[in-house]
Amino acid sequence: MNILLIGSGGREHAFAWKISQSNLCNQLFVAPGNPGTAGLGKNLNISITDFEGIKATCIGQNIDLIVVGPEEPLVKGLRDYLKGFPETKAIPLVGPGKDGALLEGSKDFSKGFMIKYGIPTAAYQTFTKDNLEDGLKFIESQSPPIVLKADGLAAGKGVLICANHADAKMQLGEMLLGKKFGEASSRVVIEEFLVGIELSVFVATDGDDYVILPEAKDYKRIGENDTGPNTGGMGAVSPVPFADESFMSKVENRIVKPTMSGLKKEGIDYRGFLFIGLMNREGDPYVIEYNVRMGDPETQAVLPRIKSDFVELLSHMGNKTLNEYKLLVNNFVSTTVVMVAGGYPGSYEKGKTIIGLSSSNQETGLSVVFHAGTKEGENGEILTNGGRVLGITGQGETIQSALSNAYDRVDKIHWEAVNFRRDIGQDILKLTIDASHQ
Repeated sequence: MNILLIGSGGREHAFAWKISQSNLCNQLFVAPGNPGTAGLGKNLNISITDFEGIKATCIGQNIDLIVVGPEEPLVKGLRDYLKGFPETKAIPLVGPGKDGALLEGSKDFSKGFMIKYGIPTAAYQTFTKDNLEDGLKFIESQSPPIVLKADGLAAGKGVLICANHADAKMQLGEMLLGKKFGEASSRVVIEEFLVGIELSVFVATDGDDYVILPEAKDYKRIGENDTGPNTGGMGAVSPVPFADESFMSKVENRIVKPTMSGLKKEGIDYRGFLFIGLMNREGDPYVIEYNVRMGDPETQAVLPRIKSDFVELLSHMGNKTLNEYKLLVNNFVSTTVVMVAGGYPGSYEKGKTIIGLSSSNQETGLSVVFHAGTKEGENGEILTNGGRVLGITGQGETIQSALSNAYDRVDKIHWEAVNFRRDIGQDILKLTIDASHQ
């Protein structure tokens, strides 16, 4: 089949890498793609929100399946748009419509959905500039740290964890009045801080049936030991030791099933991936957030572990035949280290030449390089073109060997002011060692 993949980041390079391995894929098109996807399919100079251009490509290239990587086109209604034309309405698309995408597009909507369907989550209230005073009083009633979330999309940076009341009040003012995150923070959700260990769970669904994919743990903060501001993600590990059969049974029964049931009751035909960001609080799972697509960088750690045909999974999701698919998972460990531009997540420079990539652009069996924020220079060299530049995924029988394989590859690649965390997976390693001593 001819497949159109929408997106240009590390997640999409991982998708393209996995899709291109399938005999079911005849031709892969990526809009707009990056230098990493260019070797796996045909990149198209089309923006992820150029719905007209996407429609024209679907018709002109006889596309049989559309896979949407990022959240923005979903929240803006790509599925709904394509369903409005006789030439494209029958093409299966992996990704929810505008109604389902609200689970990520509005933090207020998603929190209300969780409360309505009895899904465990942190207590919260939502505020606008019109009731800012009430928001300030609500902050006073909370025990620090206090979590502030921009209601809308903020490129993974709209969540602030404030250490004290004064900082929380200042940040609330900056978000609501100063438009710190633009229109995304015209409404702000304030919620209680959950103490525990984070976990990302991924569900593939066709609206009726679902498959729970391998879980992962990601690392949001820029600094080691989880310090500094939040980023889009600095690394990921899969599997996660504490996500054993007992814990995942709680996740499925308390969260996945009521979420799927709630979507049905709301009349939402949800066909796509659902990312559930969880907190393991003393053995019980609580939902931090929903995303309506696969995570980035978790995808780079999760997809290598999927043994069964990935295009078959995507096709069943789009065609509402997921009950016919059997997920098979590799039992090795996969770890991803994200290499970022110096200064990220604040201001940073682009256009730095990446050195050492030429000998590292093919997978070795031990590691894979996924492009995220890169572009090709005039002389064919690869340049930095974003905050998160590369994701290096190592594989191994143990977490130690997977991390070693990832960092061995990281050490061969360089550009001016490159930055990355050296402690990815160390907390998981400690959990594994502690468990072995019990």
